[in-house]
Amino acid sequence: MTQMDNPVSSTVEPLEPVASNSPAQVLTASVVGTTIEFFDFYVYATAAVLVFPALFFPGSDPTSALLASFATFSIAFFARPLGAIVFGHYGDRIGRKTTLVAALLTMGISTVVIGLLPTYEQMNNIIPGMGVIAPLLLALCRFGQGFGLGGEWGGAVLLATENAPPGKKTWYGMFPQLGAPLGLFLSSGVFWILLHFMSQETLLSWGWRIPFVASLILVAVGLWVRLSITETPAFQKAIDSHERVEVPVAELFRKHKRSLVLGTFVALATFVLFYIGSAYLLSYNVKVIGMPFLEALEVQLLGSVVFGLAIPVIGKLGDRYGRREMLILTSVLIGLFSFILPVLMTSGPNMIFLFVTIAMVLMGMTYGLIGTALAAPFPTAVRYTGSSITFNFAGIFGASLAPYIATYLQANYGMTYVGYYLGFAAVVTLVCIFLSGKDEV
Repeated sequence: MTQMDNPVSSTVEPLEPVASNSPAQVLTASVVGTTIEFFDFYVYATAAVLVFPALFFPGSDPTSALLASFATFSIAFFARPLGAIVFGHYGDRIGRKTTLVAALLTMGISTVVIGLLPTYEQMNNIIPGMGVIAPLLLALCRFGQGFGLGGEWGGAVLLATENAPPGKKTWYGMFPQLGAPLGLFLSSGVFWILLHFMSQETLLSWGWRIPFVASLILVAVGLWVRLSITETPAFQKAIDSHERVEVPVAELFRKHKRSLVLGTFVALATFVLFYIGSAYLLSYNVKVIGMPFLEALEVQLLGSVVFGLAIPVIGKLGDRYGRREMLILTSVLIGLFSFILPVLMTSGPNMIFLFVTIAMVLMGMTYGLIGTALAAPFPTAVRYTGSSITFNFAGIFGASLAPYIATYLQANYGMTYVGYYLGFAAVVTLVCIFLSGKDEV
């Protein structure tokens, strides 16, 4: 076989042995990085409901402006698979650590630039008649956010699981997942604090920029933490034994198509549930039932706390009783929950708090398992690319349009159909879990 025929790289010399990371270093680096990335991602989702419709899509009726804002929100989910492919390639070729640093920088720069953008009206004043440039620039920055997050998640999960001792893979794998509830809590909390110190008018004028620009500080902290760690043992072994492939994404689609497809839809219910219980719920509370901004943000804060508390619990249960079994149980519970969703969402503010509590407990249960589950079927040489692509393809099908679909269904057919939507996602997830082998989830 010639060198051109051989898909495995043998031209890169093994790296010198490096000191191993301590558990505290590994888990801190994985959770801090994902917290910052998800803060940046969710602060946009909050602004997409509270401020962007008025600032970047004026002249439309409120529902159309909200849908246009959700459309820019969804752009990130289509960028995430591209980020997964690009960062996954380098993560599987040059290492997890370097690639995670690049992903964090991509997300951070995009987020800070959003905080500096002119609004539609300001752009019109700068270049008369060209206000439309403002939402286009917003969409471009949102694409950058998605591109960065597409490379972050898979690497953070591997940073944790590839350093995990035997029997603790699910427990280690849940730590980067804590970044999602922590990021949601911080993004909702910062808007909640701002509204305690400024009027809604001031927030719309300039206060909304603060969370985006302040992200620069968080990114600096994240970079300091990430640069302090060494490469994972599994990837170091792949380097030393010349196991790396030249083009991981080609290897992935050639040999692991089944795992890609099943993994994508195993995560479907996870994404649909989360974005109904976060971005859509926030818009429903503010725009449909007229809940004050502060109270709507308090619902989000409650949800993020419950979400975060459920993740370590399911991490322990997954290692004890089996990750696959716990994922099946959780998917069944999500399906059952879909039947009571319409009642909880249409029975007043108190029931809204009960809705978000139940939804986010279930979300913590499924999200705490999904990271390790999606990485399980792929070998080290393509694991970064494979787990990242499945997670982010699931984001396209399950998350990118969830707020949009739920808003449309509720407005045209009623809340019962939002429940049907969630129930359908749970059924698809269950089918794909059963089609997957025991070691594939």
